[in-house]
Amino acid sequence: MRFLFLLILLAGTGIGVVYPWAMINFSGHEIGTWRVYEQGRFRPVTVPLSGRDAPVRVLVDLTARTERIAVSQERTVLTLTAATGGRTVLASTLQFTHSENPRQVSPQLPDKIFRDEAGLIPTVSPGPYIFTVGPGDAEGIELRAVDLVLRSGVGEIDRRARPVGFSLMAAGLIGLLLALRFGGRRPQNPNSQPPPPRWGRGSN
Repeated sequence: MRFLFLLILLAGTGIGVVYPWAMINFSGHEIGTWRVYEQGRFRPVTVPLSGRDAPVRVLVDLTARTERIAVSQERTVLTLTAATGGRTVLASTLQFTHSENPRQVSPQLPDKIFRDEAGLIPTVSPGPYIFTVGPGDAEGIELRAVDLVLRSGVGEIDRRARPVGFSLMAAGLIGLLLALRFGGRRPQNPNSQPPPPRWGRGSN
């Protein structure tokens, strides 16, 4: 039973964690990276996109001097909008709270790079797209740099993946803990002990 619950736990991790992470970071190909914040200043960037780039996944890399980012659900670290032809095609708030394993800038520096997904632009009209990143209302985060990352031709994540994966992870973990707790020692075989002496000290 332990092996079965371990397989369920691993399957849930693959569906709920590994699959979405791989789709976000590796599906499609990267269009480019643009620095949108540096030396205390945000600046919009204009990126020409074509119809064959669709769908386009919008990612934001935040470099900060911290080990982790912890903000409440009511607070946001950054905001992002994407517009073309005078209309907004994407508006998103970013918290970076799910970045459990940030990248390290350099072994000599304490800065870490956190990534969050701003969203997906499913259809692209050929022309320039203006991406504007700005500060949110979260406090106490020492920003170093912010980069906009665009990926083209990405696969769309199945929305059922995370709930199903997390459910399997919970079931597998609970089952594994119960199996370890109640499936401990096997009953001792009475034939494994030597017979009691028939005479002398210790005999019945």
